[in-house]
Amino acid sequence: MQKTQQPTAIVGMAAILPGAGDLGTYWRNLVEGRDAITEVSSHRWGGPHYDPALSHRPDRLYCNRGGTVDEFATFQPLKYGIMPNSVDDIEPDQLLMLDVATAAIEDAGGYDRMPDADRIGVIVGRGGTLSPGQARHAQRVRLPTQMLQVLRELLPELTDEQIERVRSRFDDQLGEFHPEGTIGLVPNLAASRVANRLNLRGPAYTIDAACASSLLAVDQGISELAAGKLDAVLAGGVHHVHDISFWSVFSQLKALSRQGRIRPFDADADGLLIGEGTGAVVLKRLEDAERDGDRIYAIIRGTGVSSDGRSASMFNPATSGQVLALRRAWAAAGLDPRAEDALGLLEAHGTATPTGDAAELTSVAEVFGPLGGGERAVIGSVKSMIGHAMPAAGIAGLIKAALAVHHGVQLPTLHVDNPRAEMAATRFEPIGAARQWESAGPRRAGVNAFGFGGINAHVILEQWVTPTRPVTTSKPDRVLRLAAETPAELLKLLDNPGPMGSGMCRLAIADPTPARIKAARKIVERGEPWRGGRDVWFTTEPMLADEKSKIAFVFPGVEAEFAPRTADVAALFGLPDREWSAADLGQHGTGLVESGVLLDEALRKIKILPDAYAGHSLGEWTAARVSGLMNTAAVGEFLHAFDVDAVEVSGYAFAAVGAGVDDVVPLLEAYPGVVLSHDNAPAQTVVNGPAEQIDKLVEDLRGRRIMCQALPFRSAFHTPVFEPGLRAIGEALGRWQITGSRVPVWSATLAAPFPADPEKVAEVFVRHMVTPVRYRETVAAMHDAGFRVFLQVGAGQLASLIADNLQGRDHLAMPVNVSRRDGVAQLRRVAAALWVEGAEPDFSLLEESPAPFGSTVVAPGAARGPAVRLDLGGPQLTLGAGADQLLTPRRDGVATRGGVVPRRPRRGPRRDPAAGRRPPGSGPATGKPTGRDAAAIPGRPAGGG
Repeated sequence: MQKTQQPTAIVGMAAILPGAGDLGTYWRNLVEGRDAITEVSSHRWGGPHYDPALSHRPDRLYCNRGGTVDEFATFQPLKYGIMPNSVDDIEPDQLLMLDVATAAIEDAGGYDRMPDADRIGVIVGRGGTLSPGQARHAQRVRLPTQMLQVLRELLPELTDEQIERVRSRFDDQLGEFHPEGTIGLVPNLAASRVANRLNLRGPAYTIDAACASSLLAVDQGISELAAGKLDAVLAGGVHHVHDISFWSVFSQLKALSRQGRIRPFDADADGLLIGEGTGAVVLKRLEDAERDGDRIYAIIRGTGVSSDGRSASMFNPATSGQVLALRRAWAAAGLDPRAEDALGLLEAHGTATPTGDAAELTSVAEVFGPLGGGERAVIGSVKSMIGHAMPAAGIAGLIKAALAVHHGVQLPTLHVDNPRAEMAATRFEPIGAARQWESAGPRRAGVNAFGFGGINAHVILEQWVTPTRPVTTSKPDRVLRLAAETPAELLKLLDNPGPMGSGMCRLAIADPTPARIKAARKIVERGEPWRGGRDVWFTTEPMLADEKSKIAFVFPGVEAEFAPRTADVAALFGLPDREWSAADLGQHGTGLVESGVLLDEALRKIKILPDAYAGHSLGEWTAARVSGLMNTAAVGEFLHAFDVDAVEVSGYAFAAVGAGVDDVVPLLEAYPGVVLSHDNAPAQTVVNGPAEQIDKLVEDLRGRRIMCQALPFRSAFHTPVFEPGLRAIGEALGRWQITGSRVPVWSATLAAPFPADPEKVAEVFVRHMVTPVRYRETVAAMHDAGFRVFLQVGAGQLASLIADNLQGRDHLAMPVNVSRRDGVAQLRRVAAALWVEGAEPDFSLLEESPAPFGSTVVAPGAARGPAVRLDLGGPQLTLGAGADQLLTPRRDGVATRGGVVPRRPRRGPRRDPAAGRRPPGSGPATGKPTGRDAAAIPGRPAGGG
């Protein structure tokens, strides 16, 4: 009898997938049903191979559409101690896997929450097909010699010198060869490089199980955890192969869609589209994750793996093997797959090949049975949006399902206009739009991944419910506070911590591990203010000791990251709380205001009070609500009216520019209709205009080496074009009730406090929607007015934006709530930081709910440096201009014009003006990286729309 599997927690996730450079954007694309399929650049194939008329040839294709990630393929080598000039010799999937693995750890709370490095493993699903680096190397090794041999046979009169000129031209295009660089092509380095650069000393290896590879990596990681060999596993998959030889296989098998559209489970589906991507999850035993107070996306209840055995074909799937994998998973979970509430979502393999879809529907009908009572569960496949990511397909589906379980949203599948007949025999149906997931019990999802050759995997995910039993902790998440008259006296207290002491020299350490205490000692010895790095705060001159120094509560607008950690805060202080959703702009906006209200109240309960409020874009509405400037009913009514239909302006888009307003605005004359929407920071602006002009602007500015990135919002908020939106919500505007605020509220429309006259306040709120956000001026004016502490009251990156504006000026900018840490734990850190700066927060309530911590892992160095755009394609080798003269005979020993070919500089890594930034998944005020060391990247955009 199969043993029941112990639950495993997913505590961190990250991904780069078509249309999504980060986890937040991926989630938004899933909810919105965004189709990320595009035409594939001929560069990815190494030449113009698209020709439906000649598709019977192995070097010609009848389909040229798929899912690609070229726009997100940037890498910061210095961040990981890799020299930029070596990037060209490294397989690009290794670098993308390294970046995604780092982001997954950050999403899990960072290195400080991870177990010991000896107890962390890395398992990556990766195919054995010809990848970009290998393709380039193969061309370097084979092509010149073969081509020259053909020339010698066809044109025996050619001299050695003429042949050598042709070889030289090929060598120029292929780039300088470094023998030592070939180690970068070893496939297992996709996992080993992660372990090497992040100093993770558990096992690190790759798995090739075709399309099931990444789910097998997850299954293997769970086995390592269950056996007690590891305490955390980074498991994932990577696939960035669009080489023509790979596409040729699917073209010759007629597996690609001639329609150029992937339609899982549709009766008219005619094949798959090839995608790519990288994804990773951080796995821990559930009991460990609960003990450590981790954010848990979902728990894995069971996994099952099988092979088809002796089936009729290595290509066509066998339902018997698929059924076996599914039944093994449900037996391991100790659950009945035929129970009415067994699962609400099945993320199927769903390749849109007629044979594959028919077999999968037959398998799920056999395992889960037909529809009994109640509603049908949802079946879907993310391949309809991103294509088939091959070895990474399973992790793309797993992350999708985990996010759906976590957020309580059932997700759509595209292009299923006429479901296959086999669907009727199942208990499932596809849906065309996202909907709330109603469930009497815990939400549960299944994920399928079936690979070529008959390798099958199934994973069962379940919603994590906060345990009712007490959670035992190994060590409290406490704050060590010490004060003395001099740094020398403070060091003595640090050696023998006892009573807190008194004096102007103040030190606070959250979770005082030996590593943090060692770091704190060096900080105190240096004697300069230190504000938050390594969870340490220190100063010899507290800013708030000056009675003229003030505290501001600042509220963020819409950003990609919206995952407030408020449940424990609400429980501790007896405040109302709910699950937050960003399924649409209305829910996101309402959640921003409500979570801001909750956190404002929590800060007040621990005696942290503001001298003023401010907000960024939508954040001004939260400031108006908490300050009393606008009454609660009016804000709620307004947000209800402010829905997606009201604010979307067809054909308009935003772009974030990595330059100041004085440099950007003069350039806009060349782009009709493009105007400034956000003056965010000295090196960050956001512009808005017709989408085609924004695309042109982005391309032109990148050509000038100016960072510029199109943003995903389709609106014209903060520009005159939004005036129709004002009319759409005019009824709610007319019922605003302006009252007197208890503390001043600063407006980013005025770069000054709101006026006292209610009519003028209403006028400013209207102007706020159709004029640019003047945030750079607002932050500077507040600092000039004496504000030194800026607390970001809500989720996002607004604190980073404030820090950009106040570089070189004394200040503290800090988020009150972050997605990677429990809410109470972050409040302790805020209280610690303010105590160091001279405030007197009440720690007594915060100490009632200790939470544990993990030991530290050696993290990459702080150096960032320039980003390199990775080349995911194969070089298209041609002899170029003047090729017809390469073989021109020499006259009198002197080469004729065109006969001498100057050597081109080495093809090195191309510097990307968007260095260090994942294209944003955030509001129009941000082009920020999400979960990518965002706080350490100079000039990072932040704030929200």
